[in-house]
Amino acid sequence: MTNTSQYKWVDYVVFGLSLFLVFCFIFESFIELPIWVAWIGRWHPLILHFPIVLLLICAFLGLTGRMIPKVLLSSAVVLTLVTTISGFFLGKEMGEKGDLLFWHQWLGGALGILAALWYGMQRTNLNGSMVFKVLQAVVVGLVFATGHYGGMVTHGEDFLALPVKKRAEKIPENPFIYKDVVGRILDDKCVSCHNPNKKKGELLMTSLEGLLAGGEVGNTLIPGHPEESELIRRIHLPLEDEEHMPPEGKRALDTDEIQILERWIALGASDTLRLEHLQPSEPLAEYIEQLIQPDPMERWTALPVVADSTLLGLSSDYVTIRRIAGGINALSINVYKSPIYDTKQLTDLGPIAKNIIQMDVSGLPLAQEEVNLIASCSNLEWLEIDQTPLTDVEVDTLKVLSRLRTLKIYSTAISDESIPVFERMGELQKLYLWHTEVSSEKLLDFQKRNPKLQIETGIDPEVQASFQTSDSIPKN
Repeated sequence: MTNTSQYKWVDYVVFGLSLFLVFCFIFESFIELPIWVAWIGRWHPLILHFPIVLLLICAFLGLTGRMIPKVLLSSAVVLTLVTTISGFFLGKEMGEKGDLLFWHQWLGGALGILAALWYGMQRTNLNGSMVFKVLQAVVVGLVFATGHYGGMVTHGEDFLALPVKKRAEKIPENPFIYKDVVGRILDDKCVSCHNPNKKKGELLMTSLEGLLAGGEVGNTLIPGHPEESELIRRIHLPLEDEEHMPPEGKRALDTDEIQILERWIALGASDTLRLEHLQPSEPLAEYIEQLIQPDPMERWTALPVVADSTLLGLSSDYVTIRRIAGGINALSINVYKSPIYDTKQLTDLGPIAKNIIQMDVSGLPLAQEEVNLIASCSNLEWLEIDQTPLTDVEVDTLKVLSRLRTLKIYSTAISDESIPVFERMGELQKLYLWHTEVSSEKLLDFQKRNPKLQIETGIDPEVQASFQTSDSIPKN
């Protein structure tokens, strides 16, 4: 490429911008930008696409042996240097830098210097040589590497990752409220804009210290006062409001997530608070328990496949079988008492026992054979076995139902001897137990040992009597 007076001024521009860029990176720690200079950095995201495209076109032409137009290369190099310098200005505004921003800036700086070197080498004997082609290939690599880090700075570290279905790490049984619950919510909905690489509004949300320090608005989080915390105020703003957080285009927090944040702040916004420290009546405990529980659909994916024809063959006027959800192999069974009861109504369900999640056999004249079938339903979560001739002997058979969550066993002949069986049902959440031989003393001890278990014992006789007295019609 011959040197002409027409492009002499471009030489000076490229040299001056290159020198200024090197100066910026060498003396970065000493530089304080005036407000209007810092404002120039805001143009970085707008103009960066132009040099990317122009540089790639120039590299393609050079690597394929074609001539690169002077105007094209000059424009590409000048725009690359301007973009890199504006990016430096923008980075100075962000204060503390994370690793992503650090590498994005330095790779961008290297790209700017190499682009200027390419421009200067056009007039040398190296033009068209293998060294020149290597330089062009390195420029292409830097374009993609710088863009890769830039994309992660803007949209999060996993923005350019391969699209894979990610399974969230399971929340521990006794989680720290901040680290294991609140932190997950913030990571999912807020941290992409408030991290060391992209500190929007000068707010850092990757640590409790950053939240308490706040950003441009100091009262981001006020322990004990969610109504005064800017974080909560902005979450509740209408979606169309400019101050709504997260901003338009980002996934908003759902109702449960908002309530978890509000209750955590109301309780002092501590990073040492754990689930076990909460009273059973505390709403935050209920929200977190729901998070810990696995998605039912996930629990049921491993169930054996059962055909509709099989279900149709086992159904009758007195046996209703339905899928809990369409296309799901989890089954709900209702067995009704027929005029002439036959144990086969239940025992014939053996082939689908592992698929039964809910079962209602209330009111049936059950014997040990049918109870054995129920015990074989290893995935059973809901069992209604009330108003049956069940005794402690048959209940002992059901101790293997480790996944049972709801048990209705009222109006039966069971006694205190069945309580150890209930205690072995580790996932039991609700127990309906009135009109049985279980003593109130043993039941009270059982409740104290299992405070999270909801035990329904019916209406207190004295309360029921008062209802009947007040509702009765006086005789004339």
